[in-house]
Amino acid sequence: MSKKTVIIQMATLATTLSLTACLNRNQCPSPEATPVEKTPIILGQDTVQASETQPGTHTEMQVVTGDSAAQILDQFKISTPDQPQDITPTVVVQTRVDTVLMMLPPCDKTHFSHCTLETTMDPYKAFPALANYVFNYADTLSKAGQTDSASVILNSFSSMAPMWQEWQAYSDTLRNDFGKRREEKAKEFESMAFQIQNMNRVQASYSMVAETADSLIAQLAPGDSLANWAKDQKKIAYTNTLKKASKEFNEIKAIADEKAQFAEARKQTETFRIRYRDFEDTLRVKEFLAHVDELEKATDSETAKMWEKNDPQAALLKADTLIANEKFDKAKDLLNKLKSSKLRKEANEKYIVLADAYCNKQRKTTSQIFAKSLKQTDETKKKKLLNDAIAPLDKCLTEYPETSQREKVESNKKFIEKELAK
Repeated sequence: MSKKTVIIQMATLATTLSLTACLNRNQCPSPEATPVEKTPIILGQDTVQASETQPGTHTEMQVVTGDSAAQILDQFKISTPDQPQDITPTVVVQTRVDTVLMMLPPCDKTHFSHCTLETTMDPYKAFPALANYVFNYADTLSKAGQTDSASVILNSFSSMAPMWQEWQAYSDTLRNDFGKRREEKAKEFESMAFQIQNMNRVQASYSMVAETADSLIAQLAPGDSLANWAKDQKKIAYTNTLKKASKEFNEIKAIADEKAQFAEARKQTETFRIRYRDFEDTLRVKEFLAHVDELEKATDSETAKMWEKNDPQAALLKADTLIANEKFDKAKDLLNKLKSSKLRKEANEKYIVLADAYCNKQRKTTSQIFAKSLKQTDETKKKKLLNDAIAPLDKCLTEYPETSQREKVESNKKFIEKELAK
């Protein structure tokens, strides 16, 4: 297809689409007519005025909206065999690419010109919507008795068939070009990508992987496939390092909880914080150090001497009974005292059982209050019940932050907070 033919066909398409502003009007510009003088061009629901141009150049355009558009439309009349009228010449448009973009379906119900490139360039939505827009307009003309004009509009689809072939060919060319660019970019950052991949293969620390990955991401555009790959590699490194850090931290906890070597536990914790600074909050390192302080105080106190005269094993069994009877405060006090005995390891394990039992009880209370809120029609009372439902969850997190139920409790709390925000 020659370049001239494509330009003529683009002009035909633009002329067709320029008629869309006449929806719901009986008088529209005739596609067969020719201009008598410089007349504003109609695009969608906007009016675009032609300015002075040199022969052979494309028309420059500016948007005009409001009453002026309606007044301009009133200047046109159309002649069809069904409804003979006086012929008033209309406009043939030779348009630019940016003008064609303006013809895409509106992202704003009022004016096409408010659309941006990003909101209109989805071919699967834009082209079908544009076609339906033209069909609806042709149908409107036909129902108004202007069947010739409606036919001219629909005939333009036949002349577009060769253009689709050229567009498809150009699309293939662009895809090949994009592939070459991706290959060039891959070669440019190949060594860095291999470095990240190899670090994860040997499970290098998260900080090392993150530093290299961030360096790579900084050199790429947002959303780039290689940048997304680097982010995924960071997640893999984070998971690997967290697993390793958790295992080491549990060994440090045992030094304090089971062996009562508090100074050594603090020393190893400080080294651990330097090596795993990215995981300090996740593993609750500060809370552990506070726990070590409390444990040391209990061991040096009179409570420790108490177990010289009392049986810690019997106390441990009593703690079981207290937990089963939901006497959580007494069980907590007894287990804290047992942490200074020779059964400190067993006491710590039983303490987790206590924490889970307490938090399960609080979650059950929350569930009951939340069920009541669902039946409440008064919004003020409903919000009060939702706030009341959060309170037991907060108690759990405050009293027993080390509970294994923590993730569930936090999830329940976020859910209710979302309900409150509605």
